[in-house]
Order: sequence, then C-alpha cells, then structure tokens
Amino acid sequence: MLVRYIKGRTSEESITLPSKAVRLLERWLEYAELARSHCPPQLRNGLWLWLAYTSRRAGDEGLGPWRYGRPYKSTIVDWSRDAGVADANAAPVVMHRHRIRTTFESHRDRSSWIGSRRSTIDPNHTPGVEGDHYLSSMTESQQNALEDIVERAQGDLLRRGQPPMVLSDEQVADLARQFPQLVSELELDDRAIAELVGGQRDVFVASCADPTAGVHGPKGKPCPARPWVCLLCPLALFTPRHAANLLRMKAFFARQWQQMSAAQFMAVFGHYAQRIEEVLIKYDPTQLAAAATQVTDTDAEIPLLPEESTL
Repeated sequence: MLVRYIKGRTSEESITLPSKAVRLLERWLEYAELARSHCPPQLRNGLWLWLAYTSRRAGDEGLGPWRYGRPYKSTIVDWSRDAGVADANAAPVVMHRHRIRTTFESHRDRSSWIGSRRSTIDPNHTPGVEGDHYLSSMTESQQNALEDIVERAQGDLLRRGQPPMVLSDEQVADLARQFPQLVSELELDDRAIAELVGGQRDVFVASCADPTAGVHGPKGKPCPARPWVCLLCPLALFTPRHAANLLRMKAFFARQWQQMSAAQFMAVFGHYAQRIEEVLIKYDPTQLAAAATQVTDTDAEIPLLPEESTL
C-alpha cells in the first residue's frame, strides 16, 4: 500500500509515514477485515471501507450500502441520531469533525514542538500567519497607552496601602495646625479647609479634599466614583459626622455578601469591605453606638443604581 497525501493547510507531506501513522493504518486494516469479507468483491481493495446507513446517491444501487472513501454527511447525522447523541434540549447533536480535531490538537502536549516550524499557538496556523496576527509590534501611541495603564494600576495599589485619615471633632477644627503635611499634600487653602470643616465637600462616606481632582474620572469634572470607592481614595477624610453612613455602607456589604459568591464579593467589594473595618476601628465606640440607631439596613439609605440593589 502506497500512501501519498497533501494536508490542506500546509504543504505536501512526506511519503514516509511516522510509526504512529503506520500503526494506525495497521489497526484500521485489522478492524475492517470482517467488513471486507462481506462487502462486494469490487470494493475489497478499497482502503477506507465502510457501511452506509442508507443509499442516497444516484448510481449506488448496485453497491448497496457499502462505500469506500470519504463518508457522506448524512451518514454522520444518521449515526448521531441512532446512537442517541443529544444536547441539553434533547435535539440531535451535529458532529463537526473539524472542531473535534482542532480541540484534540489544542490539548496535545506541545513540549516536543520547541524548535520546530510547527511551534505555533494554533497547530492549524503557519508561523508566518501567527507572526502577522499575534506578534505584530505596537505603535508608539499604543505603547504609551499601555504604560499609562500600568502606572495607574501601580498607583491604585499604593493608595490602597495608605492608612485612612480619620479625624475627631477637635482635629477637624485644627486641621491646618495638626496636619500640615496633609494640607500641603492635598494643596488645601483656607477656603478648602473651611469647606471641609463645614461639610460643603461631603460625599457619602467621607469628605473629599478635591472632587474635581480627576482621580477616578476626567480631571476638572465632578468625580463619578461609586460611594464605596471613596473608602480607598487618598482624598477622603473621615469625620464623626460620617459614622452613620459608614455603618450603612457596612450593612450594604453584608447584604451583598449574602447574595454573591465569596469569589465575586472579594473581586468587587473585598478591598472596600476590609478598609471600612480599618476606618470604623478608629471611631469612638460611643459615637458608633449612637450612629447605629440611625441605620435601618435597607438600600434606600444608600445612593445605588438599579443593578446594585440587594433586594
């Protein structure tokens, strides 16, 4: 038997088959031996011999159900139906042999591909195709955008590591005198300090040193961040008048924990839930006890979007 073939996506393959391919052909001949003893004589020399479920091609009546070569698509559909292969909706599954082959190739051990021209992400791609699609160099603007994203991510990690700024009533009144470094870092003038002390810059859980600083949105415009984001913002100042809202936010986290999986909760609210504990521990227990009487543990207490509801 002389085997010579051309693979569709590459070039002509070697006539000398590898040992695994030879073994596969030998096993097929052993498997098909019984069928060859029952098929018509003119088909016994065909390599890929098979028995069709039905005869649907004109001129095949003399051969009956016996075939050789590539099977019909209808044969695969008939086999799938007779074998009872169905999906979740009890509908017959259409067998896509190309997908089965590609899935098999993607799960193969690729350690032996190193140094070979077949060392590609997808075994169906040539190195040239993958170089054009996956290894193209970035433009200068794309590189700058990527570096900017990395810098902002690193900045977020550093801000999360900073301790929260929780002030008592006396410390709020003497903000400029007791916290000169904070005033210089936030670039606060007398007017800004007066607005912070008077509550004109209050957000939900804190006072914001500069709502237009652009930390979480466009610079020069009001901050669009959600209420819990302020817990990790470097511009947030927590004062005694924010105790009730902090407890309302803590109750909101507790309700979200009950309706979300642990992995989902930690991915969305995990860092904020940890920070709120760090903030509340610095409050006077008497203040927290008095503020707790104002908390009803409902979504109406917090400015939420419809999709953030815990009902």
